[in-house]
Amino acid sequence: MESDDDMIDDLVSMEDDFYSGDFSDYYDDPNDNDNNYYSDDDDDYCLLEDDNDDDQDAVVSRRPQLGYTVLKEADIKQRQEDDVSKVSTVLSISRVDATILLCHYNWSISKVHDEWFADEEGVRQSVGLLERPVVRVSNARELTCGICFESLPHNNISSAACGHPFCRACWQGYICTTINDGPGCLSLRCPDPSCNAAVGQDMIDKLATCEEKEKYSRYLLRSYIEYNRKTKWCPAPGCEYAVDFAVGSGNFDVSCFCSHSFCWNCTEEAHRPVNCNTVAKWILKNSAESENMNWILANSKPCPKCKRPIEKNQGCMHMTCTPPCKFEFCWLCLGVWAEHGEVTGGFYACNRFEAAKQEGEFDETERRREMAKNSLEKYTHYYERWASNQLSRQKALSDLNQMQTVHLEKLSDLQCTPESQLKFITEAWLQIVECRRVLKWTYAYGYYLPEPEHAKRQFFEYLQGEAESGLERLHQCAEKELNKFVTGDGPSKEFDDFRAKLAGLTSVTKNYFENLVRALENGLADVDCQATGSKTRSSKNTGGTGKGRGGRGKGSSKTGGSSKNVDDTSN
Repeated sequence: MESDDDMIDDLVSMEDDFYSGDFSDYYDDPNDNDNNYYSDDDDDYCLLEDDNDDDQDAVVSRRPQLGYTVLKEADIKQRQEDDVSKVSTVLSISRVDATILLCHYNWSISKVHDEWFADEEGVRQSVGLLERPVVRVSNARELTCGICFESLPHNNISSAACGHPFCRACWQGYICTTINDGPGCLSLRCPDPSCNAAVGQDMIDKLATCEEKEKYSRYLLRSYIEYNRKTKWCPAPGCEYAVDFAVGSGNFDVSCFCSHSFCWNCTEEAHRPVNCNTVAKWILKNSAESENMNWILANSKPCPKCKRPIEKNQGCMHMTCTPPCKFEFCWLCLGVWAEHGEVTGGFYACNRFEAAKQEGEFDETERRREMAKNSLEKYTHYYERWASNQLSRQKALSDLNQMQTVHLEKLSDLQCTPESQLKFITEAWLQIVECRRVLKWTYAYGYYLPEPEHAKRQFFEYLQGEAESGLERLHQCAEKELNKFVTGDGPSKEFDDFRAKLAGLTSVTKNYFENLVRALENGLADVDCQATGSKTRSSKNTGGTGKGRGGRGKGSSKTGGSSKNVDDTSN
């Protein structure tokens, strides 16, 4: 039996000829931004840790290479302020008016400029930016509020750009109600029903309470992300980071500072290499009633009297429906039990059913039940493995956290090794976490892979099996073999060998999963290419081998051999 070290050497050597010596279909152009998910320059299976701002800034500086940038609240505010300044400067308007304009046009500077320079007057009218008041306020000592109609001193009356006078109490009640109603307060208008004048943040700051100002500012900040097609909030519970995504970068999987990885396109958890449509179907199937109905159809029969489904999991063929029905019938033929007895086969058989079955009376029912049973078994097979890898990933995340917070420091002391030289352990656990995620979603991919495509299914199962085997070896090494060094009494001479073994397994597993991901994202196109090549070679051999009927016979034989080679490769 080979040792683990020999096995690692064999696996590393297999990388050179994993696909018959040709990686051209799987290793993408390094200049292609669409395929940089597993590039060597990045931490391929990296979870972002919130250790300190310096580390986060370093990560942010690398994000453009990945096609996205994680934004903290300060980053969002800064971008928002910069956009307001640009619009205010170019259009020569106040910052308050610039903010109103940007909110109206979903924070698109280019759209603001286009609309403004095309029809400034029309934009002002639709947005509510008035150049001059529509109401002239008199210089009288007292003014009448347009809502409560009380006459109050001049300093208790406020107006928007339109000039309609309202008292401070009415303004405050109007602003409070609008802000508490939600983000609609960002498009606040004058309280006068006939007036379209916009009410900006200057009025909010002047008249609202501190709590209301905070709400308004929060709505304004969130609008910058939610109205922008290139930005989204991280969907993790309680996370306040956002992601700015470079549309067209291909890979939608992103990792937030909170360690949550998700798909930017559909906001579900990261699911590469499976596309969003497959994920949506799989999640719906896991939660839909269709599988319950399949189970009922496959494992139960309706009571002949009340039609309620009944499950038989043990005992004889004599069934009694639950009250108030209480109908007694035969499980096999669904006939009245009173007509059954020794003549019909006793309690554990039914001659009537066997005779009717031979005549074809139960063919359609049994066929439907068999189809439902097969469908249920297939779904159960893939779901159990999907869920199992999900649980393994959660356990690996827990072990990773335990390793980083407790065991690394202890291991460093025991082995007299700086923590900086134990990075290979963290990298191994990060690899395990990411590989469990990828492997989990390959089972959803396999479930929806069309049954007639046998060559593709064999190729897929081969790649999946190789990747899974490599992952299990890595996981076992990181989980069990590392434990003896953590619980040891002092330095071990075997630690250097363990370091080489774990690093080697990490590298090999990474390569296996790179190959698996590329193959699935290419739609297992290599199978089609090999099949096409085989047919082409067969046609050439047919043309040059023989003439007449005998030549075609040899050609057919050759073609059959080519197909066999494709299947053998898939295995």
